[in-house]
Amino acid sequence: MGERRRGAELEEAILDAAWLELAEHGYAGLTMEAVAERAGTSRPVLARRWDGKGPLAVAAIRQQLAKHPLVVPDRGDLRTELLELLKGTAERATGIAAAFTLLSSTYFSETWSTPKDLHAAIVQGEARPLSAILERAAKRGEIDPAKLTPPVESLLSVLFRHYVIMNFSAPPPALRKAWVDEVFLPLVKVR
Repeated sequence: MGERRRGAELEEAILDAAWLELAEHGYAGLTMEAVAERAGTSRPVLARRWDGKGPLAVAAIRQQLAKHPLVVPDRGDLRTELLELLKGTAERATGIAAAFTLLSSTYFSETWSTPKDLHAAIVQGEARPLSAILERAAKRGEIDPAKLTPPVESLLSVLFRHYVIMNFSAPPPALRKAWVDEVFLPLVKVR
C-alpha cells in the first residue's frame, strides 16, 4: 500500500479527479462520492475542504486554468496578439464548457449564484493578459490610451462571455476576427 497523501498533494489529486469527473459526466453527473473514489480518498476528506460539489467544481476549473495559464507574448502587433488571446480563450472556454456544462440551471439553483458570481469565482486572482496586450500596444503607439475607457477596454471580454453564455460554446474564428477588426480596433487605433 502506498504512502498516504496529504495537504497540497492530496488536494491536487482530488481536483484532478473532479476535473475528470466533470469531463466525463458534466456538472449534473458530478458526485462527491465519484470524485473521492477516483482520487483514492473518502467523501469526508472532500467535505472538509469543499462545501458541496459547486465549490469543488469551481476549484477544479481554477486548478486547470492555473495549470494552463493564458499568456500572449509580445508579437509586436496588437491585432495579432488580440487574435491569439481570443483563440486561447476560446480553447479554454471550449474545454470548460464541455467538461462543466455549467450553464445549466442545476449549478445555479444548487449554489444560489449567478453567471457573474461564477465568472468572478473562476477568474479570481488570474492574470489579465488583455491588459498587458493593451499596455504594450499603447507603448508601441498603436492605440490611443485615452480611448481605453473602461467600457472599451472590457469590450472584447464582454462580447466573448456573452457569446459563450448565450450559445454554450466558444465564438468561431470568423466572429472573433470581426470583433477585433470591425469593432475593437476602430475604437482604439491612433488615427
